[in-house]
Amino acid sequence: MSEEQAQALLMYIEQMQRWNKTYNLTALKNKEQMLVQHIFDSLSVVMPLRKKLAGRKTVNVLDVGSGGGLPGIVLAIMNATWNICCIDAVEKKTAFVRQMSGVLKLPNLSAQHIRIEQRTEPQVDLVISRAFASLADFASLAGKHVDASGYLVAMKGHYIQDEVNELVSRTEWEEASHETLEVPELDAKRCLIWLQRKG
Repeated sequence: MSEEQAQALLMYIEQMQRWNKTYNLTALKNKEQMLVQHIFDSLSVVMPLRKKLAGRKTVNVLDVGSGGGLPGIVLAIMNATWNICCIDAVEKKTAFVRQMSGVLKLPNLSAQHIRIEQRTEPQVDLVISRAFASLADFASLAGKHVDASGYLVAMKGHYIQDEVNELVSRTEWEEASHETLEVPELDAKRCLIWLQRKG
């Protein structure tokens, strides 16, 4: 990553700490914990996403249940040609993301205060969530926002076969693949689950 990107990530943590005193954006208070559990965790998906989306000039991404902008803000910092929209039902959290778009000079970052099932804008290349809901609920609520050649991607702790089974039985989606994520200094399992429409 460039020096500018590293500085933007550090500024993001500082702003999150500042806003957290008033708005409760995250349960984490400690800067080192935020760095590992939020920033490193979000950075771990950058390369897998880039690999899968290689060849597309611009990429439109929805981060569903984004909270304080995770992983959306990190993706916007690391991928200047991607358009990232962070969606959350809590207005103070989307207000924070909009503030970060200005403070961190990220014209490719936006936020919508809306429930994902109410969104009416055009479909996108990628919809991602970080510990948002079960796979079946995620696909049911957000799947319609993915275009025909796009992806639905869930950031999870560990892989749960029961969730995958429920996804297949309840929705038109199925697992395409999953991969283990390596998060430096984090003593916990992380994985990325790619979903595709059946057939």
